[in-house]
Amino acid sequence: MILLFSLHTISASATSTELQLPSLGESSAGLISPSEEYALGQDLLRAYRAALPTSQDPFIETYLAQLLQKISPHSDLTDKRLELIVLDSPSLNAFAAPGGIVGVNTGTFLTAQTEHQLASILAHELAHLSQRHYARRLQQQKASSTVGLAALLASLIVVAAGNSDVGMAAIPAIQAASMESSLRFSREMETEADRIGMQTLVAAGFDPHAMTGMFEQMLKATRYRSKVPEFLLTHPITESRIADSASRAQRYPQRRTELDEEYQLIRARIMLQFEANTAQAAKRFDEEKDRYQTMSPLTIHYGRVLARTRSGDLAGALQALDTLKTMTKNTAILTVAEADIAAKEQNWDQAIATLRAGLNAQPANHPMNVRLAEILMEAGRYPQCEALLVEHVKRHPDNAYVWYLLAEVHGLAGHILDVHRARAEYFLLKGIYDKAEIQLRNALKLIDEKDFQARARIDQRLLDVRKMRESSRLN
Repeated sequence: MILLFSLHTISASATSTELQLPSLGESSAGLISPSEEYALGQDLLRAYRAALPTSQDPFIETYLAQLLQKISPHSDLTDKRLELIVLDSPSLNAFAAPGGIVGVNTGTFLTAQTEHQLASILAHELAHLSQRHYARRLQQQKASSTVGLAALLASLIVVAAGNSDVGMAAIPAIQAASMESSLRFSREMETEADRIGMQTLVAAGFDPHAMTGMFEQMLKATRYRSKVPEFLLTHPITESRIADSASRAQRYPQRRTELDEEYQLIRARIMLQFEANTAQAAKRFDEEKDRYQTMSPLTIHYGRVLARTRSGDLAGALQALDTLKTMTKNTAILTVAEADIAAKEQNWDQAIATLRAGLNAQPANHPMNVRLAEILMEAGRYPQCEALLVEHVKRHPDNAYVWYLLAEVHGLAGHILDVHRARAEYFLLKGIYDKAEIQLRNALKLIDEKDFQARARIDQRLLDVRKMRESSRLN
């Protein structure tokens, strides 16, 4: 699968030490090549995973990956390889980075009212990538400064973190001097991304007016915040920009939009995720049920199911689930919700049977597989969990959370050699090469000296680790 999952705000450990940025070669007047840009993106991807907390919700990951897959074929990208990073942060933020990286904060769902509005943000970011705005910015930086690449990469970490103060603290002083100009695209680039982004949006079947609506929602959201969201610092929204967007949208025919059912369901998960008190969250969804002022009915009723399940009101959760079943046919959402209620009662047999029934119809479904693995682990059924994850990690070899679960269950099952192997893959995905190497060397110690094939596989992986470290642009 081309699209990868992961992302959040910068961790304390990342801010306590300077970020590792690449050494700079000679300045060049030309753009870096697409192949160099892609290689840089792979290094950045690992750096993001290591430095920034990432969402582990498979429903959010899968939804965003599918939405990006729906939009990207209609973009001007020549290289369709994309890497999706999901940041688990309540702040409004989305970004693109060299090498096809697209990042979205989960908090963006709190501002975007519809799937069309969220799609407009993704289309805009894809336009930045297709027009190679980062490479063009790098060219401008190199023309005026010897720290252009370092400043650009440092700014990408800041943009992803969504907190420029925290990001600045992690960047050496010599690079901080040119940070401000690296954080922002030019006005011309933003206009270009708006124009091309809207073309992409329409070609993918979305409402062009959604871009204008999203801009308006962004400005509305800032009125109640003491700090401007990072997205608005890097993509400034003005009244004239909104007016330009509205004028541009008028050139396209009116489009009848269907209810974005899955988007509204995912939005409920994210709303609950950022509620500090589950009981209060349940009350909030109940109050909305009679008004429908700020949430859709689907968001409200799914929110009621989730909140009541987590608060332990299982009778209320079942009642809310019955209502939800009349409103949606989303099998994965309904199946996992039903299994969660059974698991809350520690009725493991029912929870497992419910998920296995769902997987009979959709064997590769990512959210149902992940949730079944988690419940099997909670129930102490380690061999079943191992068997499930060994197969599922083949479908998602670049998903760090799946490798994390696999390492955990191997440990619980007493399979220490497999623990080291799985942990090595987990650390490799995060670009933490020294820890990956330690895990592989520990694995090597546990393999019989006469098992030449097994030792050869580990030796080859150790060689892979060294090559990845040596080729990294972030060393």
